[in-house]
Amino acid sequence: MKHRLLILAAGVIAAVAAVALLLSGGALAQDGDETADPADGGAGVEYTWAGDVRAPDFPEGAEWINASGPIRMEDLRGKIVLLDFWTYGCINCIHIIPDLKRLETEYASELVVIGVHSAKFENEGETDNIRQIVRRYEVEHPVINDSDFEVWNAYGVRAWPTVTVIDPFGKVVGQLSGEPLYDRIAPVIETMAREYEASGAINPTPLPQWQPEHASANDSPLLFPGKVLADQAGGRLFISDSNHNRIVVAALGTFDVLEIIGGEAGLQDGSFAEARFFRPQGLALVSDVLYVADTENHALRAVDLAARTVKTVAGTGRQGFNYNESGPGPEMDLNSPWDLTAHEGKLYIAMAGPHQLWVYDLESGAIGPYAGSGREALQDGKLRQAALNQPSGIDTDGTLLYVADAEASAIRTASLDPDGELKTIVGTGLFDFGDVDGTGDDVRLQHPLGVTVADDGTLYVADTYNNKIKRIDPATRTSETFAGTGDPGAADGENAQFYEPGGLDYADGKLYVADTNNHAIRVVDLASRSVSTVSFPNVERLLGGGAVTAPAPATPLSPVVSAPEGGIPSVLGSADPDDGRVAIPAQTVGVGEGAIRVNITMPEGYKFNDLAPFTAIWADNPLVSIPPEARELRTKEPVMPLEFPATFSAGQTELSVDLAIYWCEAVNETLCFVKRAELTVPLTVDAASENHTVEMAYGLVPPVVNTDTFQ
Repeated sequence: MKHRLLILAAGVIAAVAAVALLLSGGALAQDGDETADPADGGAGVEYTWAGDVRAPDFPEGAEWINASGPIRMEDLRGKIVLLDFWTYGCINCIHIIPDLKRLETEYASELVVIGVHSAKFENEGETDNIRQIVRRYEVEHPVINDSDFEVWNAYGVRAWPTVTVIDPFGKVVGQLSGEPLYDRIAPVIETMAREYEASGAINPTPLPQWQPEHASANDSPLLFPGKVLADQAGGRLFISDSNHNRIVVAALGTFDVLEIIGGEAGLQDGSFAEARFFRPQGLALVSDVLYVADTENHALRAVDLAARTVKTVAGTGRQGFNYNESGPGPEMDLNSPWDLTAHEGKLYIAMAGPHQLWVYDLESGAIGPYAGSGREALQDGKLRQAALNQPSGIDTDGTLLYVADAEASAIRTASLDPDGELKTIVGTGLFDFGDVDGTGDDVRLQHPLGVTVADDGTLYVADTYNNKIKRIDPATRTSETFAGTGDPGAADGENAQFYEPGGLDYADGKLYVADTNNHAIRVVDLASRSVSTVSFPNVERLLGGGAVTAPAPATPLSPVVSAPEGGIPSVLGSADPDDGRVAIPAQTVGVGEGAIRVNITMPEGYKFNDLAPFTAIWADNPLVSIPPEARELRTKEPVMPLEFPATFSAGQTELSVDLAIYWCEAVNETLCFVKRAELTVPLTVDAASENHTVEMAYGLVPPVVNTDTFQ
């Protein structure tokens, strides 16, 4: 007997109407017995789940990720195929990624998942941006960029997420929409795998085009950081290093890494070294307890910074679908908590999954819905009757809650009075988005994920998909671009670039930004609007992984690093007493195209540290123009000399570059060093000069090691 899956999204299926998928509400329906088409090699075999209509092929010329070349339907013969129609900002689409991975593991020989990325937002249609999210969520199956909705329309899809099942003979079995997925689809895949395997219709050979891309957890000090919290009073900066599954604590002034909490994926309490998180996001500090929105664990964690322990205070680890009930924290299933803010004994949570705000009572430990009915819509009104759209950022000025309502590209307010209302500052609907400054309903944002309140009541917004920071006056409802050109990139200065910033926090005249796709923390000076990138002096701690504690600040020592056998070095000292400033003799070059040559040398028996990146960042200069792609260099084991292209304009100036150099004793590999230096050269640019190369050379000298220091 053959069955068909039911599509759950209401609508008329035009392109594949012949598939006759039923629309009656989500149960499985039985159909008449049919046998496989003899032309498909299944003559005389009856299958419980089999298709009638040949699956439409993928369009020519489409771009693929995780594949060495285009994939055709013919390539998938002999496989059960599951097409996953998704768009990467959709929380429901994110939720079914673990279900897809589980199915791929359980049916490795029988099943192939193909991601069909049909973008909602303009930014989501760019292949490079899809590639970033594929790496971020460790999606390994092939993904086609369906930005023109050709595949979507061919299969009659009407909602994100939707999965379409295709049998090993290339015929459409049916569709399911929404979440959860696994419990509904697994019995179908199990039956198909068993029956088609028994008939010899399964080809267990892996797909030859399969070529997963990976974002290595060890390649970057931070990996897709999601949120950041600046503790001005305590002089600390807290970072959700999301894809390293850890919380980083740095000194707010110097950015020395003080603590690393966690570092492995999982839901585990205990000491900083034992604790595990799973892609954590939002942070809130109450006294000496840091609360963490442990997003993909669907949990709220409490980090006791004094006792150096982590405890789960809400959430069971299971994704919940409760929209109305409150209860004791440890007993309640949560649903993708994304951001946090604290006020007067309560923790307010941007709960992205159910499109609601929740509240956690710090004294009683109870947690439950606070605002939003659970329906996804841009609707103002009484807190529990109004509706939100995947809230992903939250802050408070002590009078109101301010919410980044991502899927509606809106900034909303919620009253701190439980009898109050939810209102909209800017944003007009789920499909109204763009990059438009202005006032009121004319304003357009694109999937903002973060919001923070400055001392004067001004809001700053991480306008994520526009790669910008916006400034919004909540009283006048005016919005303007404050930082960022809109083009994805990592440039500092007044014409800065960001790449999908996910969170930000205000402190003492500065914005601290989690620049997610740049794997960096950026600092925006509000007075000058200039942007800089945080550089961690003891970056080895971040590259080492695991939980660590930095030593208390001491008087400056030689920047010596000890390297335990088989491990990554840990910094024991600080910067040189001369602050690393190195004066290069004055030089003259001609006007026009030229180059800057940087040559770092060291004594025989030493080498660059292959575990940490050599960094060269050029300061802005009115007379020396360096291409944007060369202004910041980060590379391991650099080959000297390095040459940077430059264009010189007439006049006199001072050219400088900031270097972070990591190097080691190469024979026994027992000592490593870190040198931060600013090389500066007085420069005259004269049209009469025939020289077109600036030489910046610097020789490293090993510090004198007092072995008593390490006892």
